[in-house]
Amino acid sequence: MPGVTLKTVAKAVGVSPSTVSNAYNKPDQLSTALRERILATAQELGYAGPDASARALRSGKAGAVGVLFTDKLAYAFSDPYAVGFLAGLAEVAEEFATSLLLMPLSSTDIAGGSNAVQQAAIDAAAIFCVPAGHPALEILANRGIPAVSTDRGDHPDLSWVAIDEVEAAAQLGEHLARLGHRDVVVLVDNAQAAGGRPVELTLDEVGYTDCELRIRGLQKTMPDARLRIVSGGHNAIASGLKGAEYVLDSQDRPTAIVGLSDVQALGALEAMKVRGLTPGRDLSLAGFDDIPAAAAAGLTTVRQPIKDKGRAVGRILLDPASTERQLMMPTQLIVRSSSGPAPKH
Repeated sequence: MPGVTLKTVAKAVGVSPSTVSNAYNKPDQLSTALRERILATAQELGYAGPDASARALRSGKAGAVGVLFTDKLAYAFSDPYAVGFLAGLAEVAEEFATSLLLMPLSSTDIAGGSNAVQQAAIDAAAIFCVPAGHPALEILANRGIPAVSTDRGDHPDLSWVAIDEVEAAAQLGEHLARLGHRDVVVLVDNAQAAGGRPVELTLDEVGYTDCELRIRGLQKTMPDARLRIVSGGHNAIASGLKGAEYVLDSQDRPTAIVGLSDVQALGALEAMKVRGLTPGRDLSLAGFDDIPAAAAAGLTTVRQPIKDKGRAVGRILLDPASTERQLMMPTQLIVRSSSGPAPKH
């Protein structure tokens, strides 16, 4: 039937338009029998329900939180850290009947990602691993959209849920220094090597705040060590494998490799196995995050509360009772078999 509206359904059922609206938006205010009769009549007449866009315009709410991250969409489903964070965030979003809109920001198409953020129908944003200074962050601020970052900000008005990256990495650096390591390679996530050969970087070229701070933490407790920064591409096991191959096949092999994520370290572990190297004996290996696979691999790492971090971001964004705006989460050094004394040369 052409031109079927909410009023058409209300007239056919013999109720008010607001009652039909409640059948879709506030079902708890109707009896089960009445709601089923309204929905059955609507289906018979070919009415699909209230227009979501119009409802959002009337309420001023989109019912969605945007999750911004600088990687491909598949990253959100394949990286264990991202999966854990999103699981925690989703728990809170579900509690408040809110959807999550995943918004990958390409490292090459900056304008396209910024335009998507400009047009996105979202009420709030979770900033997940986005470099400081990205234009999308300014767009959110200009639109007045509340945002919570997983990177600690210096401005008192910024909202964030983070860890003390420097001190967390400093614990790991102290552990390696105690074992006698003075030549360390750090594997990082970086777009420069994506799809190409591994690259060596300076600290200024790393690009991500959390990675920069973790390297500074290592430097803090390993002041006499030589720290080289290498990237095999974006954060993935394949990138860690590629970066570690570059390092292990060179004439200047380190005594330890630190992946600034566990997936990078697990990639390095694969490269070591192929070359017959035993972690903790021939070369020490460490990661960061303590994802589930880290324990099975015997990986020394820094544990952070991944899922709790997602929950905390969700609470700040969605829970009216939340008074937190800046939350520092705890970390713990987890020592396993992959780290041991530096071999004698």
